Amino acid sequence: MSIWDWSYVWEAWPYLYRGAIVTVQATVLSFAIAVVLGLIIALIRQSPNRYVSTAMTEIVEFIRSTPLLLQVFFVYFVGPQFGILIPAWTAGIGMLGIHYAAYCSEVYRAGILAVEEGQWEACTALNLSRIRTWRTIILPQAIPPIVPALGNYFVGMFKETPILAAIAILEMLQQAKIFGANNYRYTEAIVMVGFFFLVFSLAASAIVQSVSIWLNRRYRLQRST
Repeated sequence: MSIWDWSYVWEAWPYLYRGAIVTVQATVLSFAIAVVLGLIIALIRQSPNRYVSTAMTEIVEFIRSTPLLLQVFFVYFVGPQFGILIPAWTAGIGMLGIHYAAYCSEVYRAGILAVEEGQWEACTALNLSRIRTWRTIILPQAIPPIVPALGNYFVGMFKETPILAAIAILEMLQQAKIFGANNYRYTEAIVMVGFFFLVFSLAASAIVQSVSIWLNRRYRLQRST
């Protein structure tokens, strides 16, 4: 048998196409959860209530210190023993988003802490409400510098989607394995999966870099005016 056979490439394409759709959907939905929930967690950790802030810090450390695969297994396989029945798609996307939300919250917190103390003092002097302070002063300054870090987590999340196969979500790598098992031929399918992950990761990194440059230019322009 030859090392590479193009006929298997065309035969594997329908499997990989279906898996690619699932992979991209899982990544986008999970990242949306991570970005929004991460910001909420970061804001809670900035709470003046010491007990609330400490409790959220411990939750974040617990999530970051346990494997993502273990968290997915626990929700999907252990949850039903307590009467919590969650579909595989919901469990996988939810835990992937929650896991990375813990990391994104640290990125948000770093951006918030990087805002100059004088900005907070000026908001207090102007008697701005807490909501308006966050929405119009702090977050517009904190978010642009952290876009590259959030983009790195987006790419990392994309590369971790194969974990979802553990709970029977047929993402791209799992589809390649199914094709290989049916045809006793893995080379073409696995190489195509690797190529797809490489191209998507490079494209995502380029987009994130462009967005970061645009946001920083806009931020500097606003400050200059």
